[in-house]
Amino acid sequence: MTARVLVVDDIPANVKLLEARLTAEYFDVVTASSGVEALSICARERIDVVLLDVMMPGMDGFEVCKRLKSDPKTHHIPVVMVTALDQASDRIQGLKFGADDFLTKPVDDIALITRVKNLARLKNLNDEMVMRAATSFELGVEGYEALEQAMSGVNGRVLVVDDHPRNGPRLVSLLEGTHKVICEKDVATALDMASREPFDVIIISLAMKNADGLRLCSQIRSQDLSRHVPIIVIVEEPNEARLLRGFDMGVNDYLVRPIEPHELFARVSTQIKRKRHLDFLRNRLAESVEQSITDPLTGLYNRRYMESHLRTLVEDAGKIGRKLSVLWADIDFFKNVNDTYGHEAGDRVLKQFSDRILRNTRGIDLACRMGGEEFLLILPDTDELRAYKIGERLRTSVAAGEFEIAPGQFIRVTASVGLSTFYGDGDTPEKLLKRADEAMYCAKRRGRNRVSVEAA
Repeated sequence: MTARVLVVDDIPANVKLLEARLTAEYFDVVTASSGVEALSICARERIDVVLLDVMMPGMDGFEVCKRLKSDPKTHHIPVVMVTALDQASDRIQGLKFGADDFLTKPVDDIALITRVKNLARLKNLNDEMVMRAATSFELGVEGYEALEQAMSGVNGRVLVVDDHPRNGPRLVSLLEGTHKVICEKDVATALDMASREPFDVIIISLAMKNADGLRLCSQIRSQDLSRHVPIIVIVEEPNEARLLRGFDMGVNDYLVRPIEPHELFARVSTQIKRKRHLDFLRNRLAESVEQSITDPLTGLYNRRYMESHLRTLVEDAGKIGRKLSVLWADIDFFKNVNDTYGHEAGDRVLKQFSDRILRNTRGIDLACRMGGEEFLLILPDTDELRAYKIGERLRTSVAAGEFEIAPGQFIRVTASVGLSTFYGDGDTPEKLLKRADEAMYCAKRRGRNRVSVEAA
């Protein structure tokens, strides 16, 4: 994921240091030396995260944050306040004006990259949610309440796992006025709770005496219900090797003791929003949109909705250089299924095929039934190589498992998949779809049950 980060500081050395660190992680960095310049950049360019120094002459960081958050065009841009001050009053003021997170100088590299990545992902999900809602609105489908709920970072369900007699209860006391918090000392009980109950964020101490916190993180990620729940770990001191290992396991963020309450609130709020954003993208429209934009058999979006949404994505990709790919999938020899076993069996196959598509997609992807046995998967922020891997994963998932066509009766089917990628200026939704369709037929000609990339 490439994000555009605006670094705002009146001291050139500070700007260059942050720019170098972020550029090394492949972020696109924009810089500003004053609050006025920062506001101007945010008003005219796409910015995903703002790193904002507090102490600046003229307009300080608090005032810049206040103006960004009060403008409807910029209030969804995450703002990280960067300051040498550590007084609680400064953090309270930052939260008051809408700051999303804090960094203290000198800025730790892991903290910097972690905060920026988390907030950039949140901004990306937020933009996708708004785009989905706008598409539905254009098609006459109402329903912004769930969108507003997904943008809220309060009233979350938080699970704290810590066997220390004081640390766990202290976290509960800090959070319980804003969230519903459960503290569990026993790791096995906590894992069982995470497998049965929906949580918005899980906080795990890595200093537990009777358990391995990282192992618990890994186990949580392996369970269906908790697979996508954000995890925040608490460490006694920054341990780069252990933190990086945690991030590899799916940890989303970390806090260092002693825990500063305002940082705790900011990090928990960010992760709750991220969880709700993903839930919205996975479930909200699929559950609530009217039949006019969904396929009644599979529950996937229909061609009408796809064409409207794809046009918006292509326009967006053309303006900001966003990657975009599509996969066109067709069930091989599907007519034989209907002819041999009947249309009811064919419908069962179509439903199960749709389920396998959904299991192999992300929250921001859009799965559609084009008609008959043909399906389309739209993949924002995805280049050709990544799209090919997703196509292969889908094809393998279809070919590897049996399809139940009647109670106790199973058959095997395969699928041919065509891939095309947005070229840039001059490309259109129609051309993109045509190339994917042609690539799919190429896969058919080459023997079926394969992924074919559009011809050069």
